[in-house]
Amino acid sequence: MTNYLLRPEVAGGLGEGTVMDVSVHPPVVTRLDYEFEDIPADDMIATFPCVVVTDALRAALEESRLTGFGFSHVQVSTSLNVQELHPQLLLPDFHWLRVTGAPGRDDMWIGERGRLIVNQRALDVLRLHKFDNCLIEAIDE
Repeated sequence: MTNYLLRPEVAGGLGEGTVMDVSVHPPVVTRLDYEFEDIPADDMIATFPCVVVTDALRAALEESRLTGFGFSHVQVSTSLNVQELHPQLLLPDFHWLRVTGAPGRDDMWIGERGRLIVNQRALDVLRLHKFDNCLIEAIDE
């Protein structure tokens, strides 16, 4: 069965408010602050090891009946560079996509290297949204 390794758009990184345990791999994040260093183009963006999604994508995922994920609060901040270049920027609301699934059981899960993997059903839902900058690699897993 073909699954898909996703590498979502990276529009920033872990902000100062992030709390994580780096003694394990992938690191375990318990509080996420996503600091934007660029204006996001897609509805799904990432910074290792976390993925965040817009309200629109969250709603679609919840309505889809896909399995293997939940949502948590994400604190959003912007870098000084973004603030200077775009002082009036209003970012959409984002939500932390907490991937909890297992291969063969769920529609999305985290692979061995800490990367997001989805099946065809999940990919079909994601592609209905702004998803142009995500690198997608077909894999057999």
